[in-house]
Amino acid sequence: MRPLKFRLRLLPLLLLGLGLATAAVPLVGRDAFAQDQQPSQPPQQAEQPPQLANGLLDAAVADLNKAKKEYGSIQDSAKQAGADDEALVALSGQVDVLNRSVAAISTRLKPRSAEIDARLTQLGAAPKEGQPPEAVIVTQERDRLNAERKQISAVSLDADNLTAETNRLSMQLMETRRRLFTETLLKRTEVSAGTFQDAASALVDEGVEFRDAVTSWIGFVLKAKFASFLAAVCLSIGAALIFLFGGYRLFRRYYVQDEAIENPPYISRLSVAFWSTLIRTLSLVAFLVTSFFFLSNFNVLRPDIAPILGAFFGFIGLVYFVGRLTNAVFAPFRPHWRLVKLSNKGARSLSWCLQAMAVVNGLDYVFDRISESMGSPVVVTVVKSFFAALLIGLILIAASFGSPMLAKNGDPDAPGRRWPHGMAIILRVLGALVIFISFIGYVGLARFMATQMIVTSAVIATMYLGFQLGKAVSKQGVFAETIIGRLLENRLKLGDVALDQGGLIAGLATYAVALLTGIPLILLSWGFHIQDLELIAYRLFTEIRIGNISISLLGICAGILLFAGGYLITRWFQRWLDSNVMARGQVDLGVRNSVRTGIGYLGVAVAAIIAISAAGIDLSSLALVASALSVGIGFGLQNIVSNFVSGLILLVERPFKVGDWIVSGTSEGIVKRISVRATEIETFRKQSIIVPNSELINASVGNWTHRNRLARSEIPVSVSFESDPQKVMEILLDLVRGVPKVLRNPEPHVEFLRFGPSSLDFEMRFYLSDLSDGMDIRNSLRIQILKRFREEGISIPYPHQELHIVRDGKRSRQMDAAGSKLTDSADGPEEEREDIAEPVVSQREEQVQEAKSAARRRGRTAAE
Repeated sequence: MRPLKFRLRLLPLLLLGLGLATAAVPLVGRDAFAQDQQPSQPPQQAEQPPQLANGLLDAAVADLNKAKKEYGSIQDSAKQAGADDEALVALSGQVDVLNRSVAAISTRLKPRSAEIDARLTQLGAAPKEGQPPEAVIVTQERDRLNAERKQISAVSLDADNLTAETNRLSMQLMETRRRLFTETLLKRTEVSAGTFQDAASALVDEGVEFRDAVTSWIGFVLKAKFASFLAAVCLSIGAALIFLFGGYRLFRRYYVQDEAIENPPYISRLSVAFWSTLIRTLSLVAFLVTSFFFLSNFNVLRPDIAPILGAFFGFIGLVYFVGRLTNAVFAPFRPHWRLVKLSNKGARSLSWCLQAMAVVNGLDYVFDRISESMGSPVVVTVVKSFFAALLIGLILIAASFGSPMLAKNGDPDAPGRRWPHGMAIILRVLGALVIFISFIGYVGLARFMATQMIVTSAVIATMYLGFQLGKAVSKQGVFAETIIGRLLENRLKLGDVALDQGGLIAGLATYAVALLTGIPLILLSWGFHIQDLELIAYRLFTEIRIGNISISLLGICAGILLFAGGYLITRWFQRWLDSNVMARGQVDLGVRNSVRTGIGYLGVAVAAIIAISAAGIDLSSLALVASALSVGIGFGLQNIVSNFVSGLILLVERPFKVGDWIVSGTSEGIVKRISVRATEIETFRKQSIIVPNSELINASVGNWTHRNRLARSEIPVSVSFESDPQKVMEILLDLVRGVPKVLRNPEPHVEFLRFGPSSLDFEMRFYLSDLSDGMDIRNSLRIQILKRFREEGISIPYPHQELHIVRDGKRSRQMDAAGSKLTDSADGPEEEREDIAEPVVSQREEQVQEAKSAARRRGRTAAE
């Protein structure tokens, strides 16, 4: 029996040791990846752990092993890509997808890890030596949870290491692309007579090869792909009808320059210029893209013809875009629609110069694609780009010597003035710089500069038009004069305020269109690829990292929508509960208000929590912030928090609002602003008083305009005792009833207040619909009362006063015999009466005089 009991006591220790031994088994895959992994070597495949806790961990390990294999494949492909920018772009996209998938592995394991930590907290720590032993099942469960947590930690660490490696590989690919771009841009080629001779001979061979390629492609299409070609052409024509003619029919009123308008306003010119450039260009680009898509998907294009046709479509789009922009801004043949102050001749010359530069640059791009497809030597591309840069530089220098500016008399047909001196110098310097860089051998850099001067400048000019248009539309009263504003006003019967708010929205929408259209075009022209833009857009909308916090714009938008929906549902439920349930149950008004307010607070709080969770913000972080704030409150933030909470209460309950006339303590005035900390009150002397919100919550506040602006006004009136009170009351009522702004219900009345010391006191009381009219009406009534009393012979008495003068000394005693008394009767001052009295000096007065004399003697002695 004793050995059995001894064995049972040792059983928990044996189980604990077995659990620790199981948990201490190393994960080979983790060690191989986390410790021995080098950046230049692909991660090694992790071995299967000895024991896996559940299916979730099994799936995570399998996905992690698959991700490691894919990482090694991408790394090998990156070494083989070399200088191929297209391949590097594709690999960057694959690395980004792999990075997100690996991050998802750790995310899947976090909930299970949190569950294990919570369960271990419930179980508590293992009993120490000398403490009573715990149940065997508790020890077994703790050991199992610790082993599972160690396995999850190992897999999470492995995933984090792989994430770091993918980030490093992504940076390496980006750095390689940047280096290739710089090397290509700054590559120097010798420009000499031999270069031109080699290029001429190679160009002849290229022309022959291109002719043969086109001829063979046409024969291939006619023999094998004629039906597919016809189908692609028909679909392309349908796309043209939809985009070009459909866009013209739908939007022509917004971008067609009306000849009937002689002097259109500037906003109309801006609107037509921006929308005509944007809509027409996008319509043509959509047609070209769909046409190329149909031809490619019907297998009509061969690999050697497809890039040439794509470059040709790009050439058409570039030339059309520059042509539309110059026609919209310069308006060569419509001076009244022109946006800049140019003469007719100057507008036409500048339009031709810009379009010529676009044609030269576009043809250079097309010829470059032809050379690549035909496998021509690099010298051919260099010479073509050299001549293109030379022509663009000459066009810039020639444009600088023109006289395009509008004449001083404002006549567009008159000869123009020369460029401003600084502008002419800039054009000449740019042209000379492009030519100089070409001659010293940096043809790629010269070509890049020429391209950016055309494409980027055109895009920036279009964006500037969009910004100016948005700014003009946002001005007060402007949107109501536009076509859309008048349409909304007629259809929806909108007022001035609603149209003004619509103008703000229209301006913001115009800004957004200009940015979302212009920025991608500029990035594409500066060497970015479409996949780069897709990756940037994806990260922008799904993952913005600020430190350790990840924010999603889509999540934020979803959170805002959820909060708005929850708020509307809460308000609807409040109204339904108040009007249907509590009103029918005859619940007290105070109880109804309390229930309605509490439901409002609860609904808004729940909607806010749901919105924050949907936005991807971790509520545990907010809990940490709240705990930190609680510590701060204990050290002296009580007043700040009190004012903050009081401000929230004021904003929700609205005991007063901006514009109300309130009285609080010694403060009285109009509420100008209510913030979460303090309320600004402006007195009638135009003094601003900042009152903390907690004082307004804890003290009594009088609000003259809480429910309405109805108020009572009073005018006190006093008459002599000889006046007839009934007549006085009739006169006052007659005067107050003759004022139009005085309300008839409640009816004005006059109160006979009291018998005063020298008068009969009345008070005229009346009600006004707007208390702000009280001062003017009271002043007017006082003047009318004074005039009417004079006409009726009713006097307003002076107060009755008596004055007694007492003097000291003998002279005082002599003057006391002739005492004076001034008496004012109720009707005015009476004649002065003098009474001669015997000089009498009381004993008390003598004592007072002796005391004063003694005090004066003591004062003189002290001074000496």
